[in-house]
Amino acid sequence: MKMRNLKLVLFLGVLASCGSTHTVQNNTVKPTRNPNTTNPVKNIPKDLVVVNKPNPVKPVDEVLKVILPAVNREFRGAWIASVANINWPSRNDLSIDQQKAEAISMLDMLKDNNFNAVIFQVRPSADALYTSSLEPWSYFLTGETGRSPYPNYDPLQFWIEESHKRGLELHVWLNPYRAHHTNGGSVNSLSMANKLSDIVVRLKNGMYWFDPANPKTQGHVSNVVKDIVTRYDIDAVHFDDYFYPYATYNKGADFPDNATWSAYVNSGGTLSRADWRRDNVNKFVERIYKEIHAEKSYVKFGISPFGIWKPGYPEGITGSSQYDELYADAKLWLNKGWVDYFSPQLYWPIDSKGQGFEALLNWWKSENTMNRHLWPGLNTVEIRTPDRPNEIKNQIELSRQILKSDAGEVHWSIAGLTKNPMMLSTLKNGPYKEKALVPKSPWIKALPILTPTLFITENGSFAQANWSSKNLKDVFQWVLFKQYNGVWETEILTLDTLSKDIPKYKDGKTLNAVAIKAVDRLGNESDYMAKKVK
Repeated sequence: MKMRNLKLVLFLGVLASCGSTHTVQNNTVKPTRNPNTTNPVKNIPKDLVVVNKPNPVKPVDEVLKVILPAVNREFRGAWIASVANINWPSRNDLSIDQQKAEAISMLDMLKDNNFNAVIFQVRPSADALYTSSLEPWSYFLTGETGRSPYPNYDPLQFWIEESHKRGLELHVWLNPYRAHHTNGGSVNSLSMANKLSDIVVRLKNGMYWFDPANPKTQGHVSNVVKDIVTRYDIDAVHFDDYFYPYATYNKGADFPDNATWSAYVNSGGTLSRADWRRDNVNKFVERIYKEIHAEKSYVKFGISPFGIWKPGYPEGITGSSQYDELYADAKLWLNKGWVDYFSPQLYWPIDSKGQGFEALLNWWKSENTMNRHLWPGLNTVEIRTPDRPNEIKNQIELSRQILKSDAGEVHWSIAGLTKNPMMLSTLKNGPYKEKALVPKSPWIKALPILTPTLFITENGSFAQANWSSKNLKDVFQWVLFKQYNGVWETEILTLDTLSKDIPKYKDGKTLNAVAIKAVDRLGNESDYMAKKVK
């Protein structure tokens, strides 16, 4: 019985080995050829053979070394004021949807007319158009100091996101010393005029003002600035021209700072009262500049002082003296480089007798010893001239002649654009015909931005360009270059644009090559990748 079983097993094993078409060696499977069989492929007619070979895509691009044109650069900003509901929101009783719709309309207008920056007032008078644990919600937002929007949202966060989507910088504009505005409703228990009453004074026109000499004032405003810089993805912090208040705010009477002045004198202080006041502001400006960059080096600090430092500077200039009235030594801040950009409010016509636009801008330029950005403020909304659009256009062109490659301007205010169609068309068809990047800030150190990767593929009568970067978080915009018949064209694109169908033929010209660069939030460009289009 055992022998029969053994023979059967051996017989089955032989059959199995004869029927096998593979042999197993070293745990690997290898095919074996049977000499008694013919190659099946050779016996099949050629026209019936199907070969599954990869179908190579014909390359349509070739990496190139090229010389690209310089990208157009100019700072083009607009102030958007919230105080007294000047610009946004237009009323303090709007619904959230109405507030957002107004904001979107303004931002779309700026993008469509080739602006590149928004200067948005988020702290008009020791209040907040953003979520803050330091100061109350603004009366100008909700109609009551301290009352939050309903349903709750963060206006500043909304403005940042919507601005950046459109390739616009967002600068937060703060008034450092105003504690309550006469148009800001009643002073209630949540108002800083009450909560910090020990460092606030009431002026004769009804406004409340922080005492700039009080260390507690400087500490509080410093904390407000650092809080915004830390928590929000902003591009700059901006102060306007209100330091010590204009004399008219107190009906010509001296600023009521007897307590802090007496403390200074009693401690052995030797400065005159005017120099002491200026020194208070000087130290504050330097502090804010350094603290912003210590927190986020790429966040710029800008100030827009009154356009005249002192009468007689330059010769022939007449008018108010910010040095003597506001105790603002703005020339010193520029000389010391305590700002990244400086926008003196040159709100007079070019042919003004005592406040000539050209003379003032040239003088400020001569004082710009640290080569910071000098971008004048223009009175787009109410400059005293019969033809405002052409006056503003001429001021932009004159600024370009004076400032050369670091040109720029800020428009007061966005109402001069939204409420004057002729102004918009004059700018869009003239100096703002093409988009522009903001000028670089070479004194602000930044890591080099990575070169993007570019792919070109066939898409019918178009070449489809696709690009990306390993570090998208460092990219703010793209610059796309297209070469037709040897001539380059440039196009500035928003961050979310990662592809483009480019016509191979346009106006009788043939597309030769495409290139791409990444741009960071300081306007620095990456190296390029360029490819030939076949």
